[in-house]
Amino acid sequence: MTESESLSPSVSTASGAGEEIERSGEVVGLLLAAGGGRRLGGCPKALLEHRGELFVERAARALRDGGCTRVHVVLGATADVVREQASLPGCVLVDNPDWHEGMGSSLRAGLASLRGTDAGAALVSLVDQPGIGAAAVARVLAAYRSPATLAAATYAGERGHPVLFGADHWDGIAASATGDRGARAYLKEHAAAVTAVECGDVAEPYDIDTFSDLERLE
Repeated sequence: MTESESLSPSVSTASGAGEEIERSGEVVGLLLAAGGGRRLGGCPKALLEHRGELFVERAARALRDGGCTRVHVVLGATADVVREQASLPGCVLVDNPDWHEGMGSSLRAGLASLRGTDAGAALVSLVDQPGIGAAAVARVLAAYRSPATLAAATYAGERGHPVLFGADHWDGIAASATGDRGARAYLKEHAAAVTAVECGDVAEPYDIDTFSDLERLE
């Protein structure tokens, strides 16, 4: 069995998608939304709500509005509940049964869901960063040149999300993504190739990890 076969996730299209999603070969949004919200009393971050919109809905919309041709959403904790409660028309929903192993497993599952498509790059964002919207997505997406592209949003010079991974890098990223490190090791190793895209004037990269963090929301 090859690595890509062993990483093949369960994939479905969200209700309301309508016609089959067009695959343009450009940049696909990849939303990591599988966490269990341990420090939020076991409430998955995908199901947190702000201004009548679930975090997962908000984050998926930011990817679409920022220019991604389609959006894949990686689900894990209470995935069935997210499917029932969230409105994600047109999104491809990807199950990560190993979500408890950390963000690296969700990144691997998300990239595996893109194999066999003509996508040239994945633009990765996190469901627990509501301060990052379509403006930051659009800036990072604009850095895409080819499947060899690596690009990342920066905030006062510090690298954050969203991050764009050209398809040429997916195998290497999947091989190094373990625990909660995600692609950090790969990006560090290939730092000279990463295009930095400053987004501090259009987004805030804070995480929602605890109930006190929710106070940051307007």
